[in-house]
Amino acid sequence: MSTPTWQRRFCNVSVRRAGLPLAIQMRHSAHYVEDIISRSGAAIGRMIAIEEIDPYADQPRKERGDLTGLADSVRQKGVLEPLLVRKNPDSGKFQIISGERRYFAARMAGLAELPCIEKNADDGETLELALIENMQRKDLTPFEEADGVQALGDRFGLTHEEIAVKIGKSRSSVTELLTLRVIPDDIKATCIENAVISKSQLLQVARQPTEARMRDVVRRFAQGTLNREQARQERNPKSKPRNGSFRYIPPNKDFKLTLHFKKGEVKREQIIATLRRVLEELERQG
Repeated sequence: MSTPTWQRRFCNVSVRRAGLPLAIQMRHSAHYVEDIISRSGAAIGRMIAIEEIDPYADQPRKERGDLTGLADSVRQKGVLEPLLVRKNPDSGKFQIISGERRYFAARMAGLAELPCIEKNADDGETLELALIENMQRKDLTPFEEADGVQALGDRFGLTHEEIAVKIGKSRSSVTELLTLRVIPDDIKATCIENAVISKSQLLQVARQPTEARMRDVVRRFAQGTLNREQARQERNPKSKPRNGSFRYIPPNKDFKLTLHFKKGEVKREQIIATLRRVLEELERQG
C-alpha cells in the first residue's frame, strides 16, 4: 500500500508554521487537506501529542456517530489524513478545526500523537472553516445540512449565492435546505425515527400548511402509502403530474443522455429495461 503524500513529506522536510495558502479553498469533491499538500511542494504540518489537542467547543456537528469501525481502522493503519488545527491562545493547546471524528477515534485506538496541519485562524475563521468542512461531509442528514447553512448565513451574513459557492452546491439547493428549517423539532425527530430523511420527502413535509398536515404526511411516508409526487399533488391538486425522467452525464462529459417518461414515478428497473430496448433497437438497425 502506497504511503500518503502528507506522510512522505512529514518525514524529511522542515516544517513551516504558517497557515494554509490563501489560494486554497475547500472543495466539495475531495478533501481539501490532500489538495493543499499536493500543491505546496513542502511539508506544512507535524505530529502533535494527542494530549496537546483539544476538541473545538463550538463544533457545529454535535453527533459523532459510531466510531468503532474508524477506531479499528486507525488502530491498524494509523490516521491517514491530517487534522486541521489552530493554536488556542487561551489554553496554549491546539484546537481542532477539522477532524474531530479522527481525533476521538485515535483516542479510542490509544494513539499518542496525530498528524496535524496548523492554520493561523481567528475565532470567526475557525467557525467558518468548521461549518464548511461539516457541510461537505456526505453522511449529513438534510436537517444537519440545513442547520449548517443557517449558521453560515447568521454568523457571517452570507447570501444564499455566497453560501452555495463556499459549500459547492447550487443556490436553489441552499434555498431548499433552508426551507426544512420550518419543520418543528418534534416532527424532525419523528422523521429520523421513521427513516423519512430524503430531502425530496422532507421538502414535501416542510411545505405543508399546518403541523398536523406535516405529521400526517410523515406518517404516510413512513407507512409507504404516500410518495413524493402524490404529496405534491395533494398540496396543489390543480398542478399536472410531472413526467418521470432519467439523466446521465459521464465523467468526461462528452455526451448527455436524457429519457422522459409519460408516468410520474419511474423505478430503476424500468429505466434499465428502457435502455435495453433502445440498445436492442440500435443493434437491430445496424
